[in-house]
Amino acid sequence: MSENHTIRTPEEEAAWLTIVKRQVKSLHFGVVQIVVHDDRIVQIERTEKVRLNEPITGTNSAI
Repeated sequence: MSENHTIRTPEEEAAWLTIVKRQVKSLHFGVVQIVVHDDRIVQIERTEKVRLNEPITGTNSAI
């Protein structure tokens, strides 16, 4: 595996950190994934889970 570190400016790093922090802060239950290609962040994926407080009951509960 080769060591190919890309030099980033402090502004670039701050921008990515801001995006990641915003995604994490707005998430109640779920996952934030950071996708890296060739030592560079290329994508941030967010999956949010919705949890129900009470079980759905009755005959019309099918969604």
